[in-house]
Amino acid sequence: MKWRNACWEGDHKHLPVEVELDGRAVRPWVTWFIDCAKNAITGAAVTPHQPSRDAVLAALRIALSRDEPIGPYGPIGGLPELVRVDRGKEFLCATVTRALGALAVPVQDLPARRPELKGTVENLNHCVTAMFLVAQPGYLHAPTATTAPRPRRGDLDGLLPFAEFTARLLDWVRWWNTEHRPKPLGGRTPLQAWQDDPTPIEDVPPALLRSFTLEDAGGDKLLSTKGVYWRGRYYVGPWMHGMDGTRVRVRFVPHHDHEIEVFDAATGAHLGPAHLADAATAAQRAALRRAKDAQRRTMVRALASADRQRRRLGRYGAITGPGRPELLAALTAAEVEEQLAVATGLGSNLAKRALPDLIPPREAPASWARPVRRSHPSAPDGDAVPPAPGTPPTPDRSAAADGPDEEAEREGGRQ
Repeated sequence: MKWRNACWEGDHKHLPVEVELDGRAVRPWVTWFIDCAKNAITGAAVTPHQPSRDAVLAALRIALSRDEPIGPYGPIGGLPELVRVDRGKEFLCATVTRALGALAVPVQDLPARRPELKGTVENLNHCVTAMFLVAQPGYLHAPTATTAPRPRRGDLDGLLPFAEFTARLLDWVRWWNTEHRPKPLGGRTPLQAWQDDPTPIEDVPPALLRSFTLEDAGGDKLLSTKGVYWRGRYYVGPWMHGMDGTRVRVRFVPHHDHEIEVFDAATGAHLGPAHLADAATAAQRAALRRAKDAQRRTMVRALASADRQRRRLGRYGAITGPGRPELLAALTAAEVEEQLAVATGLGSNLAKRALPDLIPPREAPASWARPVRRSHPSAPDGDAVPPAPGTPPTPDRSAAADGPDEEAEREGGRQ
């Protein structure tokens, strides 16, 4: 395949370099597509963690689009005839297959652990390390001049911020497309080889590109004065003014819950983006992340302590002859009960588990029927308190003291 857009190859690359992001050292990933015939990078996306569907869709959307002629990819792009990927679950997910299938682009699933079948993108993965990453601060495989131990992994001294590293990486992509001259191209750059190729380019309309590279939320939504209700939250946009009652459909980038794209349910026309209403600030998100980190550390310590106690309870003594070994854990009955209460959540500190704001029951309405207060025989004035619930009734001693004849006379008199 010697013509442009005949075949693309896509892959993830875990970059061997550390950068700083929010006070932590992270190893970024890059997801990119490259044209096999002209060796031109058509699109790339960088994430500070292992990429998922959103990274693949972002790189694919940039690769298909040609709206940025002066960007790092130039006029390179369009609709490919074939896309080759390995068995990565992100590349073969239903969203990517649906996006490419809607554009009539077949996806070739290559067998696992066969990098030679997609040698163009594998060569790109090697070149980015040899040509770019080795000269960046935080490169993990850099040689040292002394035999002293390397700094502890995770130190932030000398590391590039994530934004600056991404800018440098995109500058290298621009250099690769516009200045690098691979031998197979006969001394031309990938951009020159791309522009010299007379093969027609099939561009994707922006409306289709926006629709088919997003995931559909399913079902119609109704615009209200509060915005669009999706996943238990409202999303608003300035274009919604005066459109109350319009039925719309929601499309979104996976894992990007801060923004959605809204389309008309009847015509499919793109109405505009909508952002999360009353979104949390960066300080609030940082505070929540610190609280979650503290909770994780507490649970890790509790798990380690439980594992140590479990191993201690399962230790047996050594024996020198045939017989059953003896358990070495010596515990009193009180210690066992206390530890069982803590392990099952029924510890002695029940005051902390109580509800301090428990609302007492209100007085019963006057229309309800109330129990009749009966007087006790020992209190003829009728002011005696009735017996507590569950107390057996007191036998009538006066009836027991009378004889059977007297009792019969009383019964006859009643009749």
